[in-house]
Amino acid sequence: LAAFERQVFDFLGYQWAPILANFLHIIIVILGLFGTIQYRPRYIVVYAIWTAIWVTWNIFIICFYLEVGGLSKDSELLTFNISRHQSWWSENGPGCVRKEASMSGIKGLDSHSYISVIGCALEYRYIEVMHSSFQILIALVGFVYACYVVSVFTEEEDSFDFIGGFDPFPLYHVNEKPTNLLFKQTYL
Repeated sequence: LAAFERQVFDFLGYQWAPILANFLHIIIVILGLFGTIQYRPRYIVVYAIWTAIWVTWNIFIICFYLEVGGLSKDSELLTFNISRHQSWWSENGPGCVRKEASMSGIKGLDSHSYISVIGCALEYRYIEVMHSSFQILIALVGFVYACYVVSVFTEEEDSFDFIGGFDPFPLYHVNEKPTNLLFKQTYL
């Protein structure tokens, strides 16, 4: 549900890189759930590997919005340089007042306007950081759960009894006589 919620807000902001990442995340989560229901440990391992990638992606998003290491939240990196859109939260965050003003001096661009945003209770970059942090928390819980489920499934596969064929102490123990007693009977 958190991934769907994030996908909706990334669609509203036309951020194409997060849209693709969220879509892939949703597909892998469905694959992991299917693997859990159908007892397919390989699917769950794929989900566990994906959670590591997902955590890395969300750490990148946190660094992007906090402008760590030369990254800039004003760059067009998340939109693949297709548009100048930013996060939907930049104009529609809690308490934000959006003001539109037409650009004077430019003819033929009547539909375009300059948008200023004032009075935000929380900057949009912190909202995006909270979203990514929550995704990391969910991914870490999912990773631990996936590892547990895979260990349970593989443990069940290893403990399967082939009618006592591989057990040193089979369930149906045949009461065998020592070989020296068998030889005594043949001599008699």
